[in-house]
Amino acid sequence: MTFLPEQTFARPTPLRGVLPSGMALDSLPSLDQVASSAYSQMMSEGLGFLGYPYLAELSQRAEYRKIASIWAEHCTRKWIKIKGDKAKVQKIEEELQRLDVKEQFRRAIEKECFFGRIHLFMDFGDFDKDNELAVRLSVKKEKVNPRRPIQRLSLVEPMWSYPGPYDAQNPLSPDFYRPRSWYVSGREVHASRLLTMVGHEMPNMLKPAYAFGGVSLTQMCKPYVDNWLRTRQSVSDLVNAFSVMVLKTDMEAVLNGGAAGDLFNRIDLFNKMRTNRGTFAIDKNTEDFANVSVPLSGVDKLLAQSQEQMSSVSSIPLILLLGITPTGLNASSEGEFRAFYDAILSYVGRVCRPPLETLLDVIQLSLFGEVDQKIKFEFVPLWEMSDKDKADIRKSDADAHGSYVDRGVVSPEEVRESLQNDETSLYHGVDLSGAPPEPLTDGDEEYPDLEDERKAA
Repeated sequence: MTFLPEQTFARPTPLRGVLPSGMALDSLPSLDQVASSAYSQMMSEGLGFLGYPYLAELSQRAEYRKIASIWAEHCTRKWIKIKGDKAKVQKIEEELQRLDVKEQFRRAIEKECFFGRIHLFMDFGDFDKDNELAVRLSVKKEKVNPRRPIQRLSLVEPMWSYPGPYDAQNPLSPDFYRPRSWYVSGREVHASRLLTMVGHEMPNMLKPAYAFGGVSLTQMCKPYVDNWLRTRQSVSDLVNAFSVMVLKTDMEAVLNGGAAGDLFNRIDLFNKMRTNRGTFAIDKNTEDFANVSVPLSGVDKLLAQSQEQMSSVSSIPLILLLGITPTGLNASSEGEFRAFYDAILSYVGRVCRPPLETLLDVIQLSLFGEVDQKIKFEFVPLWEMSDKDKADIRKSDADAHGSYVDRGVVSPEEVRESLQNDETSLYHGVDLSGAPPEPLTDGDEEYPDLEDERKAA
C-alpha cells in the first residue's frame, strides 16, 4: 500500500453510497511540512491512517484477531452491576438481556480494536425514516417513552459511516471537532442516536484524517506483528537450510567455458544419495566432501523475544496471549494479571461508561417514562481472591467482630446487620429479623438435636 506525502493527513475517501449523492468534501489546509517529516517513518512504524479496507484485511490474521478477541472478552466477562430500587433493577436487567447489550458491547469493543471507531445505533422503529433520523434524540419523554421504546441495538462499522458537519474554527464550541451528525449509507443520522466508542482518540489535527475515529489497536500492534512475522519466517528459512552439503570436485572444464552437463549429472547423483541410508561414493584423488552447518543456538530466544513483544503493546499477559507460563523460582503471573485487569477496568470506564449511561437512561424512559437518578451501575472488577484468601479474611473479620462485641464497641445486632449487608459475606441477604441465638458455653452440646437422634438410634 503506497502513501504519498501530500496524502498523509488527507481525508479518507468514503465508500460509494455512504455520503448522499452530489455532496462535496472541503479540502484540508496544507500540511506539507508536517507530512514530509512524518512520511519517512510512516511506512515502517505504522504512522498515518491505514484505511478501513486494509484494517479489515488485517483482521483475518490470527495475531490481530486474538488480541482483539481477548481484549473484548475480558472487557465484558464480568460486565456491570446495577444498583438501586430492586424492582426497577430487575426490569432493567431483563431489558438489557432482551437487547443483548453485553454481547453487542463485546462485538463493538472487538470492532473498535480492529478499526479505532464503532457505533451502536439505537433503533426506535425509525431506522428507515430519513426525516426522523436527522433529528436530535434528546433523552426526554417526548422522544423516548413507553409508547416509543427502544427496540434494538445495531452495530454500525466505521466503513459505512462518515462524519457530518462540525465546528473547526472555535475551540470553545461544544461541537469543536465533534460531528453533530453522521452519514450512514446515504442517510444523515444525528450523533445523539449513535453510541460512539473511540478507544484511542487522535489530536484535533489528525481527527479528519482518521474519519474522527482513533488509532486502532491493530495499527498500534502492526510494527510488532510485522517484526514477529519476519523473524518467524527467517527462522523457518534458517532451519530449513541450516546444513549445506559441499562436494569438492574438478570444475576446471566448466570454469574454462566447457560443457557443464557432466558436472550437473554428478551433482544430481550426489543429491539423490543424500539420505541417512545412502552412501556417498567419491573419487579419493579428485573429490572431497564437507558439510557446512549454521549454529542454531540462541535462535529460539530471538524468536521468543520477537513474539513476546506483541504482548507489550497490547498489555495482555503472555499466558493469555501466547500460552507461555513464567519460569524460574517462585515465578507467577499474578502481577501481570493485576496490571492487565487494571488496564481493562480503565478502558471500560473511559470508553464504555458514557454510552452505557446514555443507554440506561433510554431504557428507563422506555420502561418507566422517567429516569431514576438513584439507579447507578459499576463495572465488576476482574480480579478475584482465592478461596483460601477469602477464608482468611472472613476469619480475621470474625475475630475482630467478636473482639468489638466483647468490649462493648458494637452490639451483636449491629454485627448481624453488617454480615447481612456485606456482599462478600456468607450471610448476605439472609433474614436476620429474629432474635440472635444464645452463644454456646462450656459444657453445652454443639449439636443437641443430632446427639439425641444418635442416642435414640
